[in-house]
Amino acid sequence: NWFRQVLTSSDYFGAFFRSLGFSVLILSIEIPLGIYIALRLPQKGFLSNIFIVLISLPLLMPSIVVGHIWKFLTLPRIGLLSSGVDFLGGTYDMNNPIIVWITLALMDSWHWTSLVILLCFAGLKNIPEAFYKAALVDGARGWLVFKYVQLPKLKLVLLIAILLRFMDSLIIYTEAYILTRGGPGVSTTFLSHELVQTATIQFDLGEGGAMSVIYSLVVLCVSWVFFSLIVRKDNE
Repeated sequence: NWFRQVLTSSDYFGAFFRSLGFSVLILSIEIPLGIYIALRLPQKGFLSNIFIVLISLPLLMPSIVVGHIWKFLTLPRIGLLSSGVDFLGGTYDMNNPIIVWITLALMDSWHWTSLVILLCFAGLKNIPEAFYKAALVDGARGWLVFKYVQLPKLKLVLLIAILLRFMDSLIIYTEAYILTRGGPGVSTTFLSHELVQTATIQFDLGEGGAMSVIYSLVVLCVSWVFFSLIVRKDNE
């Protein structure tokens, strides 16, 4: 009965599709951006090490700290983002669902794009110099080098990056809860928020337990699909 109740709940499916939509949005931003920045970084030398250290700093911050930082940035009149938009003549209204989603995307991209950059940077450094020389002999430049030399060698790394970021974005809770509390309305009430609301606030442990099992199965199935692709690509 509890599983049936969850699977026929519009609130559950609404939260699920919001979580899925957020994951797709995040991947569409962070993967291309991470590849681009990794390609622009110097591959060798002291400057390369400095850039890697600076890029890694957001990854060292706990999720609760990131949430409070961006919460402060969006405070009316005193937050850097809100005051900057106000200075330009706009209105940074956190009661607007579109503004809230843009803010969440910016926050997550700032926090986690570094992971994609580091993975892609490591993948690029493992490409033998002979591949670039062969491409140069064949007359390949710029985009052609990326398409035929770098991108094929990055496929395994990108699958790992997509897996890690998809799973992490699908279970986002702390940062989004601190920043929006699931609002305005239910526009940012993700699956993790719906689960906490059901199990700990409403104290409906039966439905919360069923929701947790379904949530876990979704994560496991998606992880299995990506893992299978990674193993197949590695064997190739």
